[in-house]
Amino acid sequence: MGNQILKGKKGIIFGALNDQSIAWKVAETCHEEGAEFILTNAPIAMRMGAINELAEKTKSEIVACDVTLQEDMDKLVDKAMSKFGKVDFILHSVGMSLNVRKGKAYTDLNYEFMKKTFDISAMSFHRLLQTCYQKDAINEWGSVIGLSYIAAQRVFPDYNEMAESKALLESIGRSFGYHYGKFRKVRVNTISQSPTATTAGSGVSGFDAFMSYADKMSPLGNASGDDCANYCVSLFSDYTKMVTMQNLFHDGGFSYTGISQDVMDLFRENS
Repeated sequence: MGNQILKGKKGIIFGALNDQSIAWKVAETCHEEGAEFILTNAPIAMRMGAINELAEKTKSEIVACDVTLQEDMDKLVDKAMSKFGKVDFILHSVGMSLNVRKGKAYTDLNYEFMKKTFDISAMSFHRLLQTCYQKDAINEWGSVIGLSYIAAQRVFPDYNEMAESKALLESIGRSFGYHYGKFRKVRVNTISQSPTATTAGSGVSGFDAFMSYADKMSPLGNASGDDCANYCVSLFSDYTKMVTMQNLFHDGGFSYTGISQDVMDLFRENS
């Protein structure tokens, strides 16, 4: 058992596909800390994943939601409100690029795929927040987190147009964080996580090599999915009531390290 710092809190967790998913680990940790929640994912992802196992383990209900459809978002939020009244926390762990899946280079993108990427990976964050705002679905001092990545600020060539998606996600977090903070003191933040061996992350070309590089660059090493889950719980808790509109780097120090001794040693060995 955890410390029960989320005891009595209710929420919605997007994106749990399998036990490698950060959302899956967040759900497990939230459950250990005393929270109740609804699990949701796209219908196709739910058929591919093992979300029923997680639902049984955490005693949670599953509600399918295609985040690109307003009617699905309405149904999800309405269901959460009928079950819990208002919710206290939401995790948005959603992202997909058809251009990446199809191996399209950044200089040869399919723009219809790109629109879909933005809709799924970033606009859905605004759609979620706007739906909750208009339905007044989140309790005062509630907390919403979107998962991001440092490619929003720096160039990682193989991350493709997901970089723009994460930049948009972070901007939405800041803008809606202001409006929701004024309206209901709801906190909205994004977490820029280390590269993590999830199903989605592993689909990026050269991912294993980059994970190794990031681990050597970071003074604390890469932050694991379990570490990220703990960080999310801290932001869902009442201990972080005054943190909002932030993009929070959770990456072992990677984001502020110019070069590490480990990486320098590798260059010397190969020079």
